[in-house]
Amino acid sequence: MVQAWYMDESEGDQREPHRQQPNRAVSLEQLRRLGVVYRRLDADNYETDPCLKEIRRAENYSWMDIVTIHKDKLPNYEEKIKTFYEEHLHLDDEIRYILDGSGYFDVRDKDDKWIRISMEKGDMITLPAGIYHRFTLDENNYVKAMRLFVGEPVWTAYNRPADDFPARKQYVKFLADEA
Repeated sequence: MVQAWYMDESEGDQREPHRQQPNRAVSLEQLRRLGVVYRRLDADNYETDPCLKEIRRAENYSWMDIVTIHKDKLPNYEEKIKTFYEEHLHLDDEIRYILDGSGYFDVRDKDDKWIRISMEKGDMITLPAGIYHRFTLDENNYVKAMRLFVGEPVWTAYNRPADDFPARKQYVKFLADEA
């Protein structure tokens, strides 16, 4: 089961858990109120999994690929890791399904505090368009993930501040409506 918590403010290695002491856990319901959707799937059988097939049909995820993030597998590894960890948003939802390994997605809550979401094999997450977030590997330094898109993939990340985009304004309105 996925775990999430409020991050501490330390400047240590981004790959460490950064849990506040005492730990302030974040529930799936709290994530849902931020528009974050979590699912648990059978990563060992992703190629034939009827649950994944149904999610793709229902959500119209027509395009997918698989990316491996590891120093021996990803060109410009160090540069990419730094880029993934810069706070940004996308104009479309970001959908990631962890097929192997592990890492962290960090999202901002409605009060602009960081929440760390620990992702491992079998976890699927959908981050809504307009949410500020970032990604990093954990101390294992390896993840293999499926990326899903509605239509053609769009890779553009807009670093903060990006508050003038319609996707961000729509997301802020969503947060206000959830309050």
